[in-house]
Amino acid sequence: MNDLSAQFNSQPTMQQPNGVMAQASSSREMEEVKGAIFLAKQFPRNYIEAERRILDACKRPSLAATSMYSYPRGGSKVTGPSIRMAEVLAQNWGNLSYGIKELEQRDGESVAMAYCWDLETNVRQEKVFAVKHVRSARGSLNKLTDPRDIYEKVANDGARRLRACILGVIPGDVVEMAIKECEKTLSGQNTGPLKDRIAQALNMFKENYKVTTEMVETKFGYNIGSFTEIDLVELGKIFNSLKDGMSKVEDWFAKEDAKNQKSDLAAEFEKGVTNVAETLTQSE
Repeated sequence: MNDLSAQFNSQPTMQQPNGVMAQASSSREMEEVKGAIFLAKQFPRNYIEAERRILDACKRPSLAATSMYSYPRGGSKVTGPSIRMAEVLAQNWGNLSYGIKELEQRDGESVAMAYCWDLETNVRQEKVFAVKHVRSARGSLNKLTDPRDIYEKVANDGARRLRACILGVIPGDVVEMAIKECEKTLSGQNTGPLKDRIAQALNMFKENYKVTTEMVETKFGYNIGSFTEIDLVELGKIFNSLKDGMSKVEDWFAKEDAKNQKSDLAAEFEKGVTNVAETLTQSE
C-alpha cells in the first residue's frame, strides 16, 4: 500500500454504513487527490506571479483593515496575520488544498480536523481538535442542538486552526511581505477625515461589543481628540481580534472603571453647558 492510500485509510470517518460504501468513498477521495496532485505538477506555481497577486490583494484597503489581529498576553501584546489574511494568502499562493472537516460527531461534541496541504511540495499541516456543543452567553453555557448552530460552532473554532495550518505551509518571508504591504496600505489610506473614521470605528465597537468611547479612552490613556492614524490602526487590530475570537472584551477594556469615568471632552462639554446656563440666569 502506498503512502497516499495509507493516509486516507488511517483517517477516521463520521460513520461506517458498510464496508463497500466506505471503501468506495475512500477510493473516490483518493482519486480526486491524485488528480489534484497531477494538475499541480503539470501547472506548478509561478512564484513571482504568486507574490505579485498577493501584493496586489494587500493594496485593497478592505483587506488591509482586517489583515491583522492583536490580543494582550502577560502584560505584552501579541499580533499576527488574521484568518482573512491567511485565506487570501492561500488563494493567491496556489496549488494548496485546505479546509476544515468534521471527522466524527459524538454525544455533545464534534471531532474535526483543519488542514493545509501543498500539492506541489507535499508539505502538510493538520490539527485535530474537539469542539463541545455549547456556547457561552452571559456567563452561562447553553447546549447546542440545532445542526446549523453546531456547524457554525465547529467552523468558528476550526478557523483559527486553519489559519495556523495555512501559515505553517506558506513561507514565512511571503507572509511578512504581505503584512508590510498591508501596513503601507493602511498608512496611506485617506478615504475621509481622520475624525470621521475614528467616529465610525467607535460606533462599530459600541454596536457590536457594547464598548463605549470612555472605555476606549481609558484603554489608550488619552481622549479621542488626540488619536492619530496609528491609534486608528490599533483599534482595527483590537476589533479584528474580537471578531476572530482571539480575545474577549475584558482582555482590552476595563468595564467597571469606565462606568465611573468620563472623558476630558465630555467633562469640558458639561462644564461649558453649566457656564452657559449660569450666564443666562444672571442676564435674566
